[in-house]
Amino acid sequence: MKGVQTRVKQLIDVSKRVIVDCSLENGAIVAANSTKPYFPKEAKNYFYVWPRDASFICVAADLLGLNIQEKFFEWLINRAEGWQERGLFYEKYYPNGLQALNRFQPDQTGTVLFAVWHHLKSSKGEIDKYKNLVISSAEGICKAWKKDHFTLITNDLWEERLCFPDLKENFTYSLAACIKGLECANELFPNKKYIRTANEMKKVLLNNTEKRGYFFRSFGKLNDERIDSSLLGLVWPFEIVTPSDPLVKNTIRKIIEKLVKNYGVYRYEHDEYDGWMFRTIHRKKGAGFWPLLNFWMSIVLNRMGRKKEALGYYSRVINSVKNFIPEQIFDNKIQKSVSPLCWSHAMFIIASRELGYF
Repeated sequence: MKGVQTRVKQLIDVSKRVIVDCSLENGAIVAANSTKPYFPKEAKNYFYVWPRDASFICVAADLLGLNIQEKFFEWLINRAEGWQERGLFYEKYYPNGLQALNRFQPDQTGTVLFAVWHHLKSSKGEIDKYKNLVISSAEGICKAWKKDHFTLITNDLWEERLCFPDLKENFTYSLAACIKGLECANELFPNKKYIRTANEMKKVLLNNTEKRGYFFRSFGKLNDERIDSSLLGLVWPFEIVTPSDPLVKNTIRKIIEKLVKNYGVYRYEHDEYDGWMFRTIHRKKGAGFWPLLNFWMSIVLNRMGRKKEALGYYSRVINSVKNFIPEQIFDNKIQKSVSPLCWSHAMFIIASRELGYF
């Protein structure tokens, strides 16, 4: 146990450094600071702001007592291109705030709302300071929603699949993030519209899911019933269902059956993305397992009362890395991952707190 505590402390110190390195002077929080000498030259450039990644990083910063969150929230308000007009955050941005890609990922806005709520709850900060950020973002989600689907084409969090409004399709993870985001917005600035929209989303999500007895990737006039590890988010942080719910138990069982190898959690079946570059060409020679998903799994299993298993997934990562926690870990020594990935370090911090290591 003492050895584990020492290792965890070392990685906490490294994680603080990584989070600080990814938090730029203007408030932007990049996914990985590829300008640093420790970043592998063979890996894809991640010097962009994904609001989702940055939101999880803000939650970790709350736990560590780092003060990067409010500068980031100001960055979102003042720099994120298009937000002031639409109240929505899109796929990713350059550090100066211009859009790098403008595909609509609903979970980005929902997760920002969760991060603001978490920070204000943790710091007892000035709520009115972020009134505009919270209300405009919540209104943006509500305006983009029409009874049982989004009116815009939506992109999943892995940026590899689309849902279409004419098919009334929804990504399960995306809806969960928006439900939680609207509930957080309502807690900060009560509005019946936020709860009404959240309840509509929750009803359509559960009505479609309960037919199969587990959560799956997306549903609508056409379903994609494949399993995706991001479904862990329905337990934490979005709390759509309780950890003891049969839907959760069935979903976790399917994730373990289909997406886990030697305690390593993969995103989805037949994933080819590896973040490995040859000049400007993505090699796509097969994905590794994702440490951030391992930590996510450990949080969920711990909440399900399965701490021994949770520690197995947690330990699989901390015993596999030396200094930095990458985006992916491969069985071979040839493929080079984005490393460090700040979201991976953030999830390590959150899981470490969940498991009682600090």
